[in-house]
Amino acid sequence: MAVLSRASFSMIKSELVQRIAEHNPHLYQRDVENIVNAILDEIVAALARGDRVELRGFGAFSVKHRPARAGRNPRTGAHVPVDQKSVPFFKTGKEMRERLNREGGAPDAGA
Repeated sequence: MAVLSRASFSMIKSELVQRIAEHNPHLYQRDVENIVNAILDEIVAALARGDRVELRGFGAFSVKHRPARAGRNPRTGAHVPVDQKSVPFFKTGKEMRERLNREGGAPDAGA
């Protein structure tokens, strides 16, 4: 049996939409896609307003503000100014952490 690295398991948005549609045959795939897009768009809009988005049991999305600083060009060693920036941050919820640790993080742990 071949052992696959964890890096080989990834899911893109279209695969998420397809899986949700498969688990909910009463919904059209285009409707599922619209729902997923609406959820993600609302999370992005809330973060852009500076709000925090908390999904109980899943995690919380927030924005961290990085101040301006002096950086260094690794090739020349010259000091360069780095502008302030805002970066998205995700912190997993307790329930998700417990579930991942209980199941070992593998999607097919029982198979």
